[in-house]
Amino acid sequence: MKNPLLESFETNYSTAPFSKIKNEHFKLAFIKGIELANEEIDKITTNEAEPTFQNTIEALDFTGQKLDAISSVFFNLNSAETNPEIQKIAQEVSPLLTEFSNDITLNKKLFKRIKLVHDKKTELNLNKEQEMLLTKKYKSFVRNGANLEELKKTELREIDAKLSKLKLQFGENILEETNAFKLQLTNKSDLKGLPDGVIEAAKLTAKEKKLEGWVFTLDYPSYVPFMTYSSNRELRKKMAIAFGAKSFQNNKNDNQQIVLDIANYRHKRAILLGYKSHAHFVLEERMAENPQNVKNFLNDLLIKAKPAAKKEFEQLSEIAKKDGIDQIEKWDSAYYSEKLKKELFDLEEEKLKPYFKLENVINGVFEISTKLFDLKFEEIFDIDKYHNDVKTFKVTDIKGNYIAILYVDFFPRSGKRNGAWMTSFKSQWKKDGENSRPHISIVCNFTKPTETKPSLLTFNEVTTLFHEFGHALHGMLANTTYPSLSGTNVFWDFVELPSQLLENWCYEKEALNIFAKHYETNEVIPMQLINKIKESSNFLEGMQTLRQLSFGILDMNWHGNDPSLIKNVKEFELASFEDTQLYPDTAENCMSTSFSHIFQGGYSSGYYSYKWAEVLDADAFSLFQEKGIFNKETAKKYKSSILEKGGTQKPLDLYIKFRGKKPNNQALLKRAGLLK
Repeated sequence: MKNPLLESFETNYSTAPFSKIKNEHFKLAFIKGIELANEEIDKITTNEAEPTFQNTIEALDFTGQKLDAISSVFFNLNSAETNPEIQKIAQEVSPLLTEFSNDITLNKKLFKRIKLVHDKKTELNLNKEQEMLLTKKYKSFVRNGANLEELKKTELREIDAKLSKLKLQFGENILEETNAFKLQLTNKSDLKGLPDGVIEAAKLTAKEKKLEGWVFTLDYPSYVPFMTYSSNRELRKKMAIAFGAKSFQNNKNDNQQIVLDIANYRHKRAILLGYKSHAHFVLEERMAENPQNVKNFLNDLLIKAKPAAKKEFEQLSEIAKKDGIDQIEKWDSAYYSEKLKKELFDLEEEKLKPYFKLENVINGVFEISTKLFDLKFEEIFDIDKYHNDVKTFKVTDIKGNYIAILYVDFFPRSGKRNGAWMTSFKSQWKKDGENSRPHISIVCNFTKPTETKPSLLTFNEVTTLFHEFGHALHGMLANTTYPSLSGTNVFWDFVELPSQLLENWCYEKEALNIFAKHYETNEVIPMQLINKIKESSNFLEGMQTLRQLSFGILDMNWHGNDPSLIKNVKEFELASFEDTQLYPDTAENCMSTSFSHIFQGGYSSGYYSYKWAEVLDADAFSLFQEKGIFNKETAKKYKSSILEKGGTQKPLDLYIKFRGKKPNNQALLKRAGLLK
């Protein structure tokens, strides 16, 4: 059988040939890809020449490229276009990949060569990028058990194999729970308060599911508007409980034991490698450096945000009392927040949506990127896509030089996980005189167009699109030599800077005038609405900050201590939320069992980084505000100091190169309205 994954991609721009790839190709491709990568490793370890930077460190960074291509296609599909067969293959190949990864980091001959090069690094006259690559390679081997004795190496392999399967199972359970729930309404009076567009989308969902009436799901474009506008409190409660009960229902999709197992295996792994906890292990390779710094950072913000949060909570409670509600609950939050926003700013999300047609917002973020970084985006139709919803773009600079391929995938479907993310199908690198360009993808879950309306975004969805596009710019503009240092391969608490920085343009008149145009009249968003967006930009900021801090604290509590004494996930979570909780607890709900960021994604011991990056982005954007939001010099400096550099230098050094100084939290506190 010919396997397209094992052949070189003879396609335009060497993109993945999705239409030729069948599920049965994957497992064989992984087995062969691992075999090819092992042959490349063997070439390095059997080289009789003395180990050098070129024949060992550099050679190692360019091994396994076929396997990387197979993995990126497969795991991106497993997130955005999965099915039971792909999920089964994922369970089968994940242990093989974990074993392969361990085979490399526990390869004695290979580590011996790396160590020899590392020991004489001062004599090698390396540039900064080469120095960083050498340090990273050496540390990744040491941090993954290269110095362990054989018995402990075997134990490490067993732990890693178990973790890879548990994380997959965690995600599959949530997807199944999300897909399993639907709220079907057949009585028109139950739709009270819901805007026409939301009702129309629910009608379309019902039609797709071959059901009568209107159907609401736990996918964000369905769930969030329902919780924001439905005046039926009992139905809001039903939706909220279903959303918060995902994988916490003592059924086959329950994640409670999986959460405990993941936390315990991570802790055992850290102890085995000589660290106090998983958080100590992770944070050694972060800007924050250690758990104490993270705790200090979170507590400092907590002290500043809590008084504001309590005040805002009282405001929400007061407005709910007018409806006869003595105790405001979680399912009242979005509904009364929207009412309060209307009362304070005379601003309703539904009044903004007509100005944010999805196509206009995409063209807007493209034009802003053109103004800042001289990029051009052309939709192309001559490359394969993995689903009809996906659009593909060729990205060039103003001289016409090819920069990247961009995939965008915006609508929910049953095989796609919730949320929004940026990923890549191929990273950037330089080799043999060629600058090989990246293939980048952004995936979101926005409201689909209906029979009468295009896809209209909430303002929150607009900032989400800009956020993911900020990550995409980091990937697309990468300009480094080595693939492992390219694009978003940076310290995890630095990776959110480009994404969060770009969100700032959503609040600026100059930027909004580019893309915020009424979908029917093409009228540019009125100045009074722009002023209201700016005025309300830190609306309920105290409560939002407290919510983010609660997730960061929960993450650190799971990973910063020995979890072996935790017997009850819910009780542990409640204790973690003690300092940040405003709403009464809902007994049927649990956050941890669907906290994908830390139990499935890469954010374990790193959830604080969203707030950490806000400090950086507020400080960085203050320079753009000072010089002009489309100032070419500032943009050029940002591009050359940060976006192009990937992980080639320490993040703080790159930041100082751009900003001229270390960041501080004053700009963030000012922007959030939390400065006295």
